[in-house]
Amino acid sequence: MYPRARQKTRHGRYICVGILSLFFGKIVFMPPGTIIFDDVEEGAKLLAPEDHFTKLATGFKFVEGPVWMPTDGTGNSRGRLYFSDIPNDAIHTLSAAGDVQLFRKPSHQTNGNTIDLQGRLVSCEGGARRVTRTEKNGSVTVVADAFQGRKLNSPNDVVVKSDGAIYFSDPTYGLGGGEKEQAGNYVFRVDPKTSVLTKAADGFDQPNGLCFSPDETTLYVADSGKPHHVKAFPVHVDGTLGEGEVFCEIDKGVPDGMRCDREGRLYSTAGDGVHIFLATGKRIGKIFIPEVTANCAFGGENGKTLFMTAMTSVYAIQLRVAGAK
Repeated sequence: MYPRARQKTRHGRYICVGILSLFFGKIVFMPPGTIIFDDVEEGAKLLAPEDHFTKLATGFKFVEGPVWMPTDGTGNSRGRLYFSDIPNDAIHTLSAAGDVQLFRKPSHQTNGNTIDLQGRLVSCEGGARRVTRTEKNGSVTVVADAFQGRKLNSPNDVVVKSDGAIYFSDPTYGLGGGEKEQAGNYVFRVDPKTSVLTKAADGFDQPNGLCFSPDETTLYVADSGKPHHVKAFPVHVDGTLGEGEVFCEIDKGVPDGMRCDREGRLYSTAGDGVHIFLATGKRIGKIFIPEVTANCAFGGENGKTLFMTAMTSVYAIQLRVAGAK
């Protein structure tokens, strides 16, 4: 049995940062779920005043890797959110109503999760230094655990392109006392036809969250090491990546997990919640959360619920837009 809490807070406070800055030049405290928009007009496109910020579940050690499964495996169209609790070595599922169930333990310190084209769970098992796929019968298949004969560092986050290719980041966060065998910290790609693993991008300090733009012409990669920025990489027709450019910088904490909505906005987790950016890289607002926020995912029956994993808890907020497919 896991402790649960469901708390609602009125939000939709379309507050201009410029006005708030008059109060001693800084914001001392923001109630959970407060959204502050740098651009109030853009903010109004995302949220309505009657929307609510919700804490769905709490009592975990460090939650990560949320992904929405459209069904719960039994044909239930309402679906469930899958997420990792890394220190507890577990993967849980969560209904939109806040019902928590244990899915897997041990999980080998699974971090990021996603689903492939067949609806199977793909996971970054940082403790086992591998990426795996959970088959429909419950068995686990290793997708990648080595590159050029050397063990991976500690796979962190993962996304699947519409052609079936798997991209994942490989920083050193989960190495613990293990020996680093890779020459760098890379983003890798698994070919959907040959299953061959190739290096897709390098030059990172600590590559972390990954996210495709809605049209898949851009792959966003968070570097949560010293740079504290998100880079945008053009995606070529053959799945290779072009030269990356800095898309945005995070001013509180570091960028971690990310998602795009269908209109191309990027939602990056950070030290104070979720930062929202237009496709141009312009920040339009922040969702303030009372815990360091590690990842987020769209889901729910209409795809317009943004689930956010933050330290000990899972939060949710309803938006006017759905997540990108």
